[in-house]
Amino acid sequence: MPQLRIALAQVNATVGDLASNADKALEWTMRAAEQGARVVVFPEMMLTGYPVEDLALRRSFVDASIRTLEELSTALTREGLDGVAVVIGYLDRRADQQPRVGVPAGSPLDAAAVLHGGTVAITSAKHHLPNYGVFDEFRYFVPGDTLPVFRLTARGGEPVDVAVAICEDLWQDGGPVAVTRTAGAGLLVVPNASPYERNKDDARLELCQRRAAEAGTVLAYANMVGGQDELVFDGDSIIVSPAGELLARGPQFDEALVMADLDLPAADPSLPAGRQRANAADGTTMTIERIELAPLTAPEPESPLAAPMIWPRLSDLAEIYGALVLGVRDYVRKNGFASTIQGLSGGIDSALTATIAADAIGQDRVHVVLNPSPYSSEHSVADAEDLVRRQGIQSRLIPIKPMIDGFETSLDLHGIAAENLQARIRGMIWMGLSNEEGHLVLACGNKSELATGYSTLYGDAVGGFAPIKDVPKTLVWDLARWRNEQAVAGGQTPPIPENSITKPPSAELAPGQLDSDSLPDYHVLDRLLDDYVEKDMGSAELVAAGHDPALVERVIRMVDRAEYKRRQYPPGPKISAKNFGRDRRLPITSRWREPRFG
Repeated sequence: MPQLRIALAQVNATVGDLASNADKALEWTMRAAEQGARVVVFPEMMLTGYPVEDLALRRSFVDASIRTLEELSTALTREGLDGVAVVIGYLDRRADQQPRVGVPAGSPLDAAAVLHGGTVAITSAKHHLPNYGVFDEFRYFVPGDTLPVFRLTARGGEPVDVAVAICEDLWQDGGPVAVTRTAGAGLLVVPNASPYERNKDDARLELCQRRAAEAGTVLAYANMVGGQDELVFDGDSIIVSPAGELLARGPQFDEALVMADLDLPAADPSLPAGRQRANAADGTTMTIERIELAPLTAPEPESPLAAPMIWPRLSDLAEIYGALVLGVRDYVRKNGFASTIQGLSGGIDSALTATIAADAIGQDRVHVVLNPSPYSSEHSVADAEDLVRRQGIQSRLIPIKPMIDGFETSLDLHGIAAENLQARIRGMIWMGLSNEEGHLVLACGNKSELATGYSTLYGDAVGGFAPIKDVPKTLVWDLARWRNEQAVAGGQTPPIPENSITKPPSAELAPGQLDSDSLPDYHVLDRLLDDYVEKDMGSAELVAAGHDPALVERVIRMVDRAEYKRRQYPPGPKISAKNFGRDRRLPITSRWREPRFG
């Protein structure tokens, strides 16, 4: 049985930075070739980064993608890598399709190419275009209808057939994966840009095992890693056998070469190069296109891999925390910021935000501002100062009473208006320091607050990025405790003061104020919000699920009225199945009200 060493290049691409992405592809191909890999698989749209959104509709950007692919092919030859087959995602266009209403301008394709021997040997495009959750791919792309199969010589001189499908083609029935068995391929490689959300790693493994069995092939799933605006790509690349055996699995949230020595069936010599039509299970007709790569010399592995490359899985809280840290790190790095700044109140939300930022970019680049008001408790400043000492981050103290007094000489504000004035003064301070010193302002609001509108526009809601925007309040506490436990286990000082975790939460905008004055207990609230926001339950369903009817009516009203606030809130890393942002899109102006119940 022929043996083939494959490498999945789980790398971090940057949207729009085509030259750097191509350099990275060349570098990682060289690394893989030095270790004896004959096939190297990169993620979906690796050359352009993903998602490119409306850049896909710009002719100049598509031209640059195609040109970069060709330049990469030449560079591989220059570096003596002709004998390595490189599968890589890029942005292409369908040249034969005439412009028409309802088709994305320029007919862009979410494409993959096989580079070999100094040429673009074969290309194809994603067949299933996702249009749910964070995806809008019918807006950007036209579907492909080809399953490419390339034949190359494996170790020992025997040929093997390798098919290529792209990301969503694995998640949906039918299409390219469905005809892989018909094509007789022994290996199916799948470039992916699959964003992180909680518990998705288990779903991915089960999916890969099921599709490998359906196709009757070894399946190699190469996923992107890195942050892109609200999305975080977690890597977790996978190789499984047709019987479901896990042959290799990459790390989460880190770049890596995930390699395996695969025993594959020899290619059927009765299947010649050319095209064959095949019916897919989704009712479409696919074209199987076979090519044979020239038998070029490539480095042979000096010895078998010592052990399967299977990185250990992270715990649920470690996984979430890793996603938040990577999301912040890449947003700061890819947008050219040198540092962050935020308010630090002594409460749990700002404490966790500062800790995530310090873990992401280093404590010397994290700046915090303590802005006590006349209503701030002594422990708030003390807890904030304690965190600063524990972590060694950069801090300054700017009391806001003189500024409040200045406003009150010209404005006669009372109640919530006066409370919000304090939050807005703080927001102006952070934004002013950002403008003066070039920091990225981090907003510290959590998902429970965003859901219910418990935030102040142009106050605590200001900023360029919101690290815990998709983290419910109860999970904020869990993450803070977990992070402290990790520090203790590593012989370090816990970064978050215990009092910040255990004291009752408060905005401290009025004497003796607590969150519980305005909101239900967070453990009750978060369960209700999960059912209403994540699961889209209506009022009757919520009551049937066991939620208090009066609370259901109250919380629905709060959530619905706060839509305009969420539209103006900064982006933040998505960790849930439905975040506020790309996932959940509701009109601001709406007279729809959930029917009363009972």
